[in-house]
Amino acid sequence: MINKSSVKTVNNFETSIALFKEGKFAQALVEINEAIQTDGNNLEFYFFRARVFSRMGRFADSLEDFDRLSEQDPYNPTYISDRAVVLHLLKRNEEALAEFDRALNLEPKNPYRYSSRAYFKDRIGDHKGALEDYEKAIELDPDDAVAYNNKGLVEEKMGYIKRSKKSFEKSEELIGYKRPETPKASPETEPKARQELPEIEMEPMEESPKKVTLQSYIKTLKDVFTDEKTRKDFWNFLKSKIRSRKS
Repeated sequence: MINKSSVKTVNNFETSIALFKEGKFAQALVEINEAIQTDGNNLEFYFFRARVFSRMGRFADSLEDFDRLSEQDPYNPTYISDRAVVLHLLKRNEEALAEFDRALNLEPKNPYRYSSRAYFKDRIGDHKGALEDYEKAIELDPDDAVAYNNKGLVEEKMGYIKRSKKSFEKSEELIGYKRPETPKASPETEPKARQELPEIEMEPMEESPKKVTLQSYIKTLKDVFTDEKTRKDFWNFLKSKIRSRKS
């Protein structure tokens, strides 16, 4: 016999995910809270709620959920890495760095761990450290277009213009982006300054995979986030980010 309570809990969770993806975070919170009320032992529910809290700017509440997860599963690198993001958003950067280091030590062959720490180091001004981490990430995964793109941004900040140009071109090549033909720039058509990196994000769980390769995408994300439409949305998202550097 089907347990109606269990079905409702799953429905709450799936509804919360759908609302989250639509940017309706307050409504997503209501649904995930109902799921937790019914099944307070499901770590996945607390994990998702921590992300919802973070997107709402409720970082202290998010950290409380991540602390709970760390107590129950202290060697989960995803929990650790996402907790590091929240610590950074709370301006507790020394603690955040320690957590990024710990996640990487647990998965030293995972290029995403290096990219995550690189992204963080860039935001706190450690460009040399960020560049080293991006280079290690690319060494482990030469097909990671995101790492090449972000590496180019760091190189640009450090004044390595030729190197940054090569990184951007490699990123574009990997995603199949072809730069449109444009006439020689005049003072009126000079490109605007490149945009700064967006707000630091948690480990991708919706449109952005850890790496660009489909194999890694399927391996690291939950099934609910790996349908064909989501993958197509990611490619469109990434291409738009690459183009935004030129606008």
